[in-house]
Amino acid sequence: MTLYLIGLGSNERTLTKEGMDAIAKCKKVYLEDYTVDFPYTHHQLEEIIGKKLHLANREKVENLSLVGESQKLNVALLIYGSPLTATTHITLIDECRLSKIKYKIMYNASIFDMVAETGLSFYKFGKVASMPGWKKSFEPTSFMKIVKDNMSIDAHSLILIDIGLPFEKALDQLKKAAAEYEIPLTKLVVCQSMGTSDRKILYRDLKELGTFDGVKSPYCIIIPSKMHFIEEQVLETFSKNKK
Repeated sequence: MTLYLIGLGSNERTLTKEGMDAIAKCKKVYLEDYTVDFPYTHHQLEEIIGKKLHLANREKVENLSLVGESQKLNVALLIYGSPLTATTHITLIDECRLSKIKYKIMYNASIFDMVAETGLSFYKFGKVASMPGWKKSFEPTSFMKIVKDNMSIDAHSLILIDIGLPFEKALDQLKKAAAEYEIPLTKLVVCQSMGTSDRKILYRDLKELGTFDGVKSPYCIIIPSKMHFIEEQVLETFSKNKK
């Protein structure tokens, strides 16, 4: 029996033929639903794969019960983007090795591929930061420390946004965290629903983004650092794009 970790790519139609063939072998198909705001419905995905989806929350994935199930039957875990962009999945693979259970990874496109459409070179990005949603008693700003470290080596910063965090609130958190770390924010890049019909890339100054209406999940924010002239040239085309 085998545990399949299957990347979904960017939209409901980017599941690979290899992935579809693996799903057809599986008695149980899980969808990881706690790391991203999907740009399509679970029902749309069920119609494409022809099977019922079982939602896998963080507890389900992290308690490694999927590995136990794979001792008796073929199990698929569907993951938005590509499977190994989250460290939890490395843990699943390690547990499979220890338990002598077969596993297979089926890669797909992820946000790390898609942001290259901005014109910013992937090779010039630094560490990836994640912005959590703030609570009244908990307002973590450590993601901005990663940005500061990246800027010190002229590296661009990709900030992944917590599930369910509205764009307006994310901008507010970004401004407050940047002020704490004394990081000047000028023009930012916003990438929305990459690889879908709702795809949007914006390159705007912070003030203009604050008045921009219509950014919806899933989206990420990029803080560019020192740019090559070709990066600047391509990126500037998105400052003119009003959609």
